[in-house]
Order: sequence, then C-alpha cells, then structure tokens
Amino acid sequence: MTAVAAGGRVGDVWADLVGQQRAVDVLRPATAGKGMSHAWLFTGPPGSGRSNVALAFAAALQCERRGVEAGCGQCHECRTALAGSHADIGLVRTAKLSIGVDEVRDLVRRSALAPAGRRWQIIIVEDADRLTEQAANALLKAIEEPTDRTVWMLCAPTVEDVLPTIRSRCRQLTLATPTAAAVAEFLVRSDGVSPALAAYAARASQGHIGRARALARDEATRNRRREIVSLPLRLTSLGACMQAATNLAEVAKEEAEAITGELDDREKVDLATTYGVVERGRRPREYAPALSALDKSQKTRAKRRVLDVVDRGLMDLTSVYRDAIAVAARAPGSLVNEEIRGDIEELARTSSPELNLRRIGWIFEAREQMLEFNVPVALALEAMMVALKVPERS
Repeated sequence: MTAVAAGGRVGDVWADLVGQQRAVDVLRPATAGKGMSHAWLFTGPPGSGRSNVALAFAAALQCERRGVEAGCGQCHECRTALAGSHADIGLVRTAKLSIGVDEVRDLVRRSALAPAGRRWQIIIVEDADRLTEQAANALLKAIEEPTDRTVWMLCAPTVEDVLPTIRSRCRQLTLATPTAAAVAEFLVRSDGVSPALAAYAARASQGHIGRARALARDEATRNRRREIVSLPLRLTSLGACMQAATNLAEVAKEEAEAITGELDDREKVDLATTYGVVERGRRPREYAPALSALDKSQKTRAKRRVLDVVDRGLMDLTSVYRDAIAVAARAPGSLVNEEIRGDIEELARTSSPELNLRRIGWIFEAREQMLEFNVPVALALEAMMVALKVPERS
C-alpha cells in the first residue's frame, strides 16, 4: 500500500471537485452521519475524479470540524489527508495490470486496526476494477464484517466492474463527466491557463481533468495529440496505415519509458541499499529473488503504462470520427476537435455517418483486444489502421 499525494490543495476540500456538486451534496451530510456507510463505491468515467472525490470525503471525515464545516481544508487533519500523509488514510493505486490477493490481505489486516486518531481508519482503493477474483473475495469478507471505525472507499469506472456481492454492500455514488466549460474554468482558476488554451484543453480532454491539465501545461502533449487526430485523412494506403500503427506504438513505448525509467532506477537503487549491496559490496542470497521479483513488477507496470498511452490515443482518434458524425448530422454545439474543423468536414464529406460509426467500432475492438485479450499492441494497431483506411475513390 502506498499513500499518494493529491497536490496538497488549500481551502475547502470540496472546492476542486469539478462538476461534482451532486456528489458533494450527498457526501457533506454523510460526514455528519446522515446516510453514512462503512463502504462506498464511487463510479464514473476515466478522468471524472473518482479518487479525488474519495480523498476529499476522507479528509472531511477526519476533519477537526464537524457538520457542514467538515472538510475545511485548513486543519491538520485535512492538510495531511490531502497531502497523502495522514496516518489513518491509505490511498491504494496499482501500477500493475491487477491487484492481487496478497495486497488485499495486507489492506484487510490494516482495516482491522484501530485508527491512530480519534476518527476513522479509511482505505481508498483507486482501481477496484483491477482486483483479481481471489483478491475480490478477500475484500468481500472484510466488507461483510467491518470494524466499527473502518470505512472502505472503492473506485471503479462502472458498478459492473465490481463483484455484485461487493457492490451490494456498498453505498454507490455515480460521478458525472464534467462539462467542457467547468473544466476550462477550473484550468483558468487553478492553473492560470489562458482562456483560449483552457477551452481547447477542456474540449480535447472530453471531461478528463488530468488529461486537460496535461494538454494545458505541456506543448509536447498537445503536439502528440495533433499528430493522432490528423491520422484519419492520411490513411490513404496500406503503407500509410502500417506506418501510422508503428508510429503510435513507438510513441507509446517512448512515453511510457520516460515516465517509468527514473522510477525503475530509483527502485533498484533502494533495493540494493536495503540488502546492503552498495555498502558491503556483495550480494546476499536473498537479493537475487528480490531483484527478480522487482524486474517482473517493473515490466508489468511498463506494459500497463504503454496500454494507458495507447488507449488515450485511441480515444483521441475516436473523437475525430465522432465529430464527423456530428457534422454530417448537423448536430448543434462545438466539436471536440474544433481547431481542425476543416479536416472534420472533409472526412464527413468523403464518408458516411454509418462508415464512421463502424470505424469507431473497429477502434473499440482493437482496444478490447489489447486490454482484455492481451493481443500485442503493434498487431492490434496494424489491423485497426488497415480497417480505418480511406476507401479509394472510383
């Protein structure tokens, strides 16, 4: 289990929960005991802020103030909760493809302990949808037989991603996808982003706050997205399709390595220090299996990171075909990719809404092959790009 910093927000803990006023209206009374439960399930699409909502709620439950003032963001309890250093709040996220039974047993043991403070022992599981079957069964027993001062908070994309026996014992709260206007206002207010850039990032992220922040802050991220959304009109030959697949796979691998490389090196140095390899200049017998286990864990984490980057690219690609359908149907409102409206209109003119809907289906099929059936990324992307190829004009 690892405690993960949440950015150390200042002020009311509810203030940065973008577009989640309905959730706040449910959680505020719960901090005062109205509708409180020992187990909660927060669901919502990626980027809706499931773990942020859970952490804000946890901070409010530990807050030194009570009632409507709980979650002040100023007291010691709130500040340590938001900083990820509160002794009675464990925020669990996995960098691997799944959460195993051994990890969950550690959580269950912690949940049985009395809190160090006067309030609650709170366990937040950010990726409850990644629990293995054994892990889920171990968690179920703890939720079925809770201690008086333990609160479980599970986060998942949908209720269907969690075992029915677990979700039936949780109070469920579904989060909304924030509107583009709400995300843009948040970026301007919290990050000092210009209104024009904030509007672009909010539209392009499709309500994903973390993605919106990355697009607003980093030009390289914006350039990578521009490359992806320009693909549909460039898939004019088999060679172009194969090259596009190769480029996307390589970019994903490079980005993943840039994110995980430094962490991998630091973990290996820490392991060597723990076993005295650096200090003594020799390797004890236990070091080799520990290093092997670490290598395996790092490879799994790198694989997930690659899949995450590719998945993000596929969602950007999907948005182009979605926009083309909207243009063809003369739907009101702004496009996700308003900045390339000319390309979108050309795509709508040269293809039918039915074809673009099928293209979206092919993208989701490739996504399922990689995420669910472990098909190699390069192979799935090649098949997808060929399917997306622009038909030759007669």
